[in-house]
Amino acid sequence: MKDEVMIKVPSHPKYLALLRAVTVTMGVQNKVADTVIRHMEHAVDEACSNVIKYAYAGDPNQQIDVTLTISPEAFEVIIEDSGVKADVASVKGRKLDDVRPGGLGVHLIKRACDIVEFDEKKKKGNRLRLVKYLKERHGDKNKEP
Repeated sequence: MKDEVMIKVPSHPKYLALLRAVTVTMGVQNKVADTVIRHMEHAVDEACSNVIKYAYAGDPNQQIDVTLTISPEAFEVIIEDSGVKADVASVKGRKLDDVRPGGLGVHLIKRACDIVEFDEKKKKGNRLRLVKYLKERHGDKNKEP
C-alpha cells in the first residue's frame, strides 16, 4: 500500500518546521525506522532551505510544493519550486576538510538518501527527488526490493 501527502507552503523559513513535522509524521504513521525518519527529516529541511536561499533568493512570498510518498519499498520526497533553475553541475558541497560553518547540506542530503536527482526536463524552476529505500521498519524486516 502507498501513502502520499502533498503540501504547499510559502517559501518562508518559519514553514520549515511544518515540513519537518509532516515528514516525521508520515514516517511514524507508516512505521518507518527512526533513523530513516530522521535522515529524511534533515534532507527535506536542507533541500527546502536551499530552495528558499538559492531558488527564491530569500523571497518569502513564493511557494514550495512537497510530495511525500511511502510505499513498502521506499520513502520518496519530491520538492518543487518555480524559482531560479539550479545549475545541477555546480550543486555540490564544499570539501569536507574545509572546516567552517555551512556548506555541508549537499553532503547531508546525499548521505541520507539513496537517490538524489534533479529533473532537468522541468522547464521552469526545480524538481528534486529524494528516495530512501526501506529495508527495515519497526518490528519487521523487509527484504530489499
